[in-house]
Amino acid sequence: MDPAGPGSARPADPCAPLLERALGLAEDHTFAAVREWKAAHPGALAVGCMPIYAPRPLIEAMGALPVGVFGAGAQIDIIRGDSYFQSYLCHIPRSTLELALAGHLDWADGMIFPSICDVIRNLGGMWQMLFPGRYTFYLDLPQEFTPAVGGRFYVEQLRALARDLEARGARPLDAAALQRAIADENARRERLDTLDALRRDEPWRVRASEAYLVARAGTLMTAREHTRLLDEFLAATRQRPTRAFDNARVVMVGAFCEQPPLELILTLERAGCDILDDDLQLGLRSIEGPIDVRAGEDPVESLARAYLERGVATASRYIADGVKGAALIEKVKRCGADGVIFCAASFCDPALLDQPMLETALDRAGVPHTSAKFAENTGQFQTIREQAGAFSDAVKLWEGQR
Repeated sequence: MDPAGPGSARPADPCAPLLERALGLAEDHTFAAVREWKAAHPGALAVGCMPIYAPRPLIEAMGALPVGVFGAGAQIDIIRGDSYFQSYLCHIPRSTLELALAGHLDWADGMIFPSICDVIRNLGGMWQMLFPGRYTFYLDLPQEFTPAVGGRFYVEQLRALARDLEARGARPLDAAALQRAIADENARRERLDTLDALRRDEPWRVRASEAYLVARAGTLMTAREHTRLLDEFLAATRQRPTRAFDNARVVMVGAFCEQPPLELILTLERAGCDILDDDLQLGLRSIEGPIDVRAGEDPVESLARAYLERGVATASRYIADGVKGAALIEKVKRCGADGVIFCAASFCDPALLDQPMLETALDRAGVPHTSAKFAENTGQFQTIREQAGAFSDAVKLWEGQR
């Protein structure tokens, strides 16, 4: 029933203007917002960051703008990009090169390629060959997490990045500036935590598709500006008219790097799924909790320690003696979810190799699950909707039997 009553106009959604802005940012393959930022900050660097993780506070502390680059989505046709990579690889490297060859990434004074898989590593090498005059940094993330080994290694990686950026015109890295940038990042994280909690507690008030857009918008702006956007959005959600739905409560995993089409997320929601948690936009949530700077500690070491000690479990992070799937099961319990939907990009080796082990863990814990695959620019949405709808009906029908 219409909240305002039969025959009356539906109340305006106070979140609509903010969501429209976020959607515009997410779908703008020309990166107009980044170009505007550079025009407003003459001489400042803009640094492209491939998924999933980059040390954004360090980049911001040097007066530069870290910019999330997630490929082209469905915004442009891939023609030249397809000639550089095999057809049996995921889609994001081809569309990223298509953007670059078309001039849409000309704003990038540098690109950071984190060590999450062979494809991103090879994309970094291809970038160096195609654009030899542009700065390229391969961020070799540690897979050993003791302070003396992995910690020391990662600190040196961060300092090497800082030296390179300074050599290309960024401000010298200053401890006080980095502490301020970390404080800004922590404020952003606090708002994202609030947003995520609202999704879990009242998924009818904030849909996953909406939270995704508002989070992704932050990859094109500073942490402080993103915090303001999040504050506005959270305030607006408290004013919007809502009604609760008895949907299936699910956790979505697998899309940690290449992002699915927005229509796919909407399709899952239309199929009766409340997506309470996901690994979309994982780079903004890849460290759990705030980044604390201890008294007398070099804030560069604080950044490294946070990644080592509180980095979230992903398909591209070695868990050492940990139990594969334990983090996912804990997330399901924390969210009060009915089941899990695996949604990975086609040919994504990390996600698809991880999935059988996670499914085994879920089976042992008695957690229902289903799976689908996508490419960033395509999706068989009707098939996925039918599959997700059947899964939603099943978990609701049999929830009392588990």
